[in-house]
Amino acid sequence: MTQSSVSLVSDAVAQSMGASSAIRKMFEEGARLRAQFGAEAVCDFSLGNPLLEPPEVFHQAVADLMAHPQPGMHRYPPNAGLPETRAYIAQKLSSDSGLAFTADQVLMTVGAGGGLNVVFKALLNPGDEVLALTPYFVEYDFYVGNHGGRLVRVPTGEGFLPDIEALERALTPRTRALIVNTPNNPTGVVYGADTLKSLGAWLGRAEAKTGRPLLLISDEPYRKLLFDGVESPSVFPAHPHTVVVTSHSKDLGLAGERIGYAAVSPRMADGAGFFNAMVLANRILGFVNAPVLMQRVLPRLGEATVDMGRYQRLRDMLYEPLSQMGYQMVKPQGAFYVFPRTPGGDDARFIEAARAEKLLVVPGGGFGCPGYFRAAFCVEEQVIPRALPRFEKLIQTFGRG
Repeated sequence: MTQSSVSLVSDAVAQSMGASSAIRKMFEEGARLRAQFGAEAVCDFSLGNPLLEPPEVFHQAVADLMAHPQPGMHRYPPNAGLPETRAYIAQKLSSDSGLAFTADQVLMTVGAGGGLNVVFKALLNPGDEVLALTPYFVEYDFYVGNHGGRLVRVPTGEGFLPDIEALERALTPRTRALIVNTPNNPTGVVYGADTLKSLGAWLGRAEAKTGRPLLLISDEPYRKLLFDGVESPSVFPAHPHTVVVTSHSKDLGLAGERIGYAAVSPRMADGAGFFNAMVLANRILGFVNAPVLMQRVLPRLGEATVDMGRYQRLRDMLYEPLSQMGYQMVKPQGAFYVFPRTPGGDDARFIEAARAEKLLVVPGGGFGCPGYFRAAFCVEEQVIPRALPRFEKLIQTFGRG
């Protein structure tokens, strides 16, 4: 064996590369097809890249900060984040949940992805298990594996809602946490107060059975992206050992700015110890601190968001015709995805046939739920009418069963 034939890549990363996100692969395929055939020929529903620009108040806040720079404005802040920004978020969490949050329970993070990695670094010992309800965001496998854990897939019940009996079957002495995502990527399902209460009650029983605290981790980047007057209640009242991780990628259109936070419930046993562990993890994972300019902007934005009504219009433009064609799916209550059952049942064949039509969607198997596909409707409006005849052709080819 020559030196040049020996890989420099670790076995774990090589394995992850082999199983890397179907979303990114399809997104890259879209770029290739657009270069080859032109943008108008391709209908790309692969990547959940927020469509809408940040609200005007964001641009005004950034312009004001840059026009009136203060000494030290761009220096390192505390690893946990600016105290005034954390206090601002704590006040909003208190109002939302009815619990008394302080700045010392809020950690500013590099988006929700950074926040989840910080939580898992602080939480997991090698071999510990994290339960995830299928379908789930594809990167959870990698995030948990990054820190020596193992993601355990737990099937959901009717309407993709949690199945308590399935959770009970998945519980082992190595279980450390349950991660939930509401509104859900990829289904758009929102967990109501009764669902969260049921999950909290089960976690309480599971803690009594295992003799250890079990963390409820709520991944919430879509929490403000809701349709038809649906509400997404705070998860904090459901369970004392709760951590919420979120970002402003979707509600403010700031995906590329990587600004989010992780918040620890005031009711958590040894919450201060877990929070301090997250602060350390934020540093040693190389994040150091969340982007400080974005931290300074957030308290200036109040309740501003992007126009959620536009996402609802896009949902209706895609969901209604697909349903009429015979595609079977749950009507999304939030987020910006539809998750139909794959006509014919074979993800690979359907996705390949769609790609031949220059229509890009993502197989459900990547979300732990084969037999479905995901289409992200955060696209320019003209893309959807161009795509509908291609969806119609596919369902005619594969059948409605």
